[in-house]
Amino acid sequence: MGIHSADIIVIGGGASGLMAAAGAAETLKGGRVIVLERMPRPGRKIMITGKGRCNFTNVKPWNEFSGHIHPKPNFLKPSFYNLSSEKMLDYLSWQGMEYVVERGDRAFPSSHLASDVVDALVRAAETAGAEILCGKSVSGITKEDDKFDVSCEDGSSYSAARLIICTGGLSYPKTGSTGDGYTWAKELGHNIKPLFPSLTAIVPKGYKIDAAAKPENGKGHIERSTPLTEIGEALCGNQLKNVSLGIIIDGNEAQNEFGDLDFTDGGIEGPIGFKVSRKCVNALINGSKVKAVIDMKPAVELEDLTVRINTLWNEVSKDRKSAEKPYKDRFRILLTKVLPASLIPGFMRTNPDVDHKRLPKALKNWQMEIAGYVGYERCVVTAGGVSLDELTPKTLESKLIAGLHFAGEVIDLDADTGGYNLQTAFSTGYLAGISAAKSL
Repeated sequence: MGIHSADIIVIGGGASGLMAAAGAAETLKGGRVIVLERMPRPGRKIMITGKGRCNFTNVKPWNEFSGHIHPKPNFLKPSFYNLSSEKMLDYLSWQGMEYVVERGDRAFPSSHLASDVVDALVRAAETAGAEILCGKSVSGITKEDDKFDVSCEDGSSYSAARLIICTGGLSYPKTGSTGDGYTWAKELGHNIKPLFPSLTAIVPKGYKIDAAAKPENGKGHIERSTPLTEIGEALCGNQLKNVSLGIIIDGNEAQNEFGDLDFTDGGIEGPIGFKVSRKCVNALINGSKVKAVIDMKPAVELEDLTVRINTLWNEVSKDRKSAEKPYKDRFRILLTKVLPASLIPGFMRTNPDVDHKRLPKALKNWQMEIAGYVGYERCVVTAGGVSLDELTPKTLESKLIAGLHFAGEVIDLDADTGGYNLQTAFSTGYLAGISAAKSL
């Protein structure tokens, strides 16, 4: 087959890879930029982002945006200033994609179709002159003299002076994220910070049948497909609005978030469930005890809630329709006045000793021990990755190997839900592409 020569090779045709290709080709003007993508089509993971609606960025300014980046926000700063969220909106607009900004400064394509984002990114890369080669599963990388040689499973080989690794993480392996990038980074001498799932479901004790985490899957990992218990069935499908979710690790409050929470077939999810999952997963992997505490009435102090519930209880007890009913029935009537009807069975199963006197505290302090978490099969993002200490923030070039750049999820940067992860991928990819091209 012979070796195909290029100026720059990008491995991975996801969010960071497509932006790296666009940035590199725009800067090189006439040089050869090749993207090697293992899947039949680029951008597979983007297609499932936000349940297919694709919240592709968040338009908060850097001082607010940076608070959602882990573990070292300042590493992202040069990338973000080179291609900010606002610039990304303009960039996609130039490619003919209209967008809308919704609650929480989250930007979506106007069509709410993720395919429009993918089409715009592919168009940007190809218009700039990059070639996207699909079905190219990379099997090995070597560096000889000043060239990187990349071999593929189909027998083809490619050679270039600059290499950008944008292979994503381990999450949603069906989209092509198999963690190969970490293997190659290691083989090329880089350290990989411990990897773990983030933005994932956390699983309360007793939520799933035999939900003791299987040791061979890693500490705390519970397969999403594990069947629900009666408690899980009773809670699944409930969406809680404007509640607080606190996380207690080894007896100390580690995080508290306000917003919306979903009970799903995975466990506790939704915006605030995802937000606390990073700390939860990390703690469980390290053998810590984790508890979730839900405050159903965060806007009301316990004393005021107690007065309110006592008043409601007196009304129920004096009502002619319910006065003669057994305590259990009257208490259920009280519950319908403070909780959604669909939540009551699950709430009662997890608070079996609650009565009208204990109800205020139970509503403000609904505790659940966390048994585990859903793993890479359905997490949104992989935390950990290529050590930031070994990369130059202004170029994303390796400090160990000249001409080697990394971008996107493969590096040790991850973010909260809300458009921050995709923007991080776009910004790092674009800067890596431009920097690789400029160095030529």
